[in-house]
Amino acid sequence: MYLVAVNGWWSAHRGVPYSGMHPYRSLSVWRKSHELTLRVYAVIEPIRRKHPSLAHQLVRAAHSIPANLAEGSGRGSGAQFAQFLQIALGSARELDYFLRLATDLGVLTAHEHATLEARTDEVTRMLVVLRRRVIAAPRALTSSRTPLKP
Repeated sequence: MYLVAVNGWWSAHRGVPYSGMHPYRSLSVWRKSHELTLRVYAVIEPIRRKHPSLAHQLVRAAHSIPANLAEGSGRGSGAQFAQFLQIALGSARELDYFLRLATDLGVLTAHEHATLEARTDEVTRMLVVLRRRVIAAPRALTSSRTPLKP
């Protein structure tokens, strides 16, 4: 069996082993996290003027999510990919906090916060599910169970 992405989710299939050369751009969670990063950049200017360090942290946390997906998907094992997924998950949670802080400081509107928070929550849920599937995949590879479904 080997790991392959189907509609953005990792699945185990019979055949050649996982090579670690997965095209990260085909992961729906990467696409959504990249879109989230672009949306953070779209609202950053007012934050940068009043709180430059907060703006830097928001941007850093946002782009860390898709960057870790890209790097982790090229690693040689599911365990390594799972570690990068965990880092991306931490960045998503960090982004969620910085969005709340920006709102509480009055540099992010309630509407902008609600929109970005909803997208951050969606990406976070997707990361959790994907990480669970990647961690479970080695057990599926050694058992006689049916392959994981996306």
